[in-house]
Amino acid sequence: MAVKTLQDLLNEGVEGRGVLVRSDLNVPLDEGGQITDPGRIIASVPTLRALVEAGAKVVVTAHLGRPKGEPDPKFSLAPVAAKLAELLDRNVQLAGDVVGYDALSRSEGLTDGDVLLLENVRFDARETSTDDAERAKLAAALVELVGDDGAFVSDGFGVVHRKQASVYDVAKLLPHYGGTLVAAEVDVLAKLTENPQRPYAVVLGGSKVSDKLAVIEALAPKVDTLVIGGGMCFTFLAAQGLPVGSSLLQEEMIETCKGLLERYADVIHLPRDIVVANKFAADADSKVVPANEIPDGWLGLDIGPESVDRFAALLTEAKTVFWNGPMGVFEFENFAAGTRGVAEAIVTATGKGAFTVVGGGDSAAAVRALGLPEDGFSHISTGGGASLEYLEGKELPGIAVLED
Repeated sequence: MAVKTLQDLLNEGVEGRGVLVRSDLNVPLDEGGQITDPGRIIASVPTLRALVEAGAKVVVTAHLGRPKGEPDPKFSLAPVAAKLAELLDRNVQLAGDVVGYDALSRSEGLTDGDVLLLENVRFDARETSTDDAERAKLAAALVELVGDDGAFVSDGFGVVHRKQASVYDVAKLLPHYGGTLVAAEVDVLAKLTENPQRPYAVVLGGSKVSDKLAVIEALAPKVDTLVIGGGMCFTFLAAQGLPVGSSLLQEEMIETCKGLLERYADVIHLPRDIVVANKFAADADSKVVPANEIPDGWLGLDIGPESVDRFAALLTEAKTVFWNGPMGVFEFENFAAGTRGVAEAIVTATGKGAFTVVGGGDSAAAVRALGLPEDGFSHISTGGGASLEYLEGKELPGIAVLED
């Protein structure tokens, strides 16, 4: 893959030039609008700092949440601008719009080393439009903010699987480069797909089998161990004819899961015990039951201790591990032990020399929420969906457009 890098751009020279950077700043906020996990902002800093220190006029575009193509105060990037300013140790201006009067006037006033963060790009419906012409119009307006001699740096790995204006279309209008984060992510995922060290173990969790079906189909023939937990495990248990009580269940996926279990019986590992609760709540009554004895009216919210021990035995001996999706409702302390136990086993594998990757999304959030050492993993991805699509073998539009 021939993609020019950030270093290539720095070597060409950026002093006094406008550089449009697509970052991934889509961080979780609490009800008060406070950032609960700044991981993605932290990951965006190296590329931005390098450009600032080289004297570029940096214009950053990013999204937050899922606004419906129009301004929505609860999805404003204001808290992100404040955190970014703290991390960069310099003022970060926040435009009051995406490509309107305020964005244009602020961009025209930038001096070398300044940083301007545009308001949430998804406040403009053209960002996610399926109409190529509409996206192109927004892309042209974004390009106008950095001028004719500008450049584009793609550094939001979490969105490179999307054909969107600020990810894909701008790269067709400006000299384009892969940022530090994107380059690192692609390098890591290549290690998972090109002759990985064995044993190779994959851990998948989360709520729905349908969300992970394609990656299961892609990886099951290639890995030595495929551990399945989280809400999705109950559809697999139901496919074995076991009762799952009131647990999350995708009935339409049962036959698909039966087929997967028949084809990959030697690879797929399911929980043997489950932590069940009488309701979905942090203070619910709970107990551990065998996976084939989930009572009516109870729902599984975590894998049990025997399952943690079994999975840990497999994972600690692996040489390559990819993990995407929690084992239970880790946000509730009573149902966090499964995710914590599996994560600790992966940390142990890392310590023994394994190459271990946390596949972004809820898994990365769990690492930080549970106080696990981030350096206990070889890599923590910022892009869950992008990581999965890469491993499925899909082309990522935001990467393909960077290739020259």
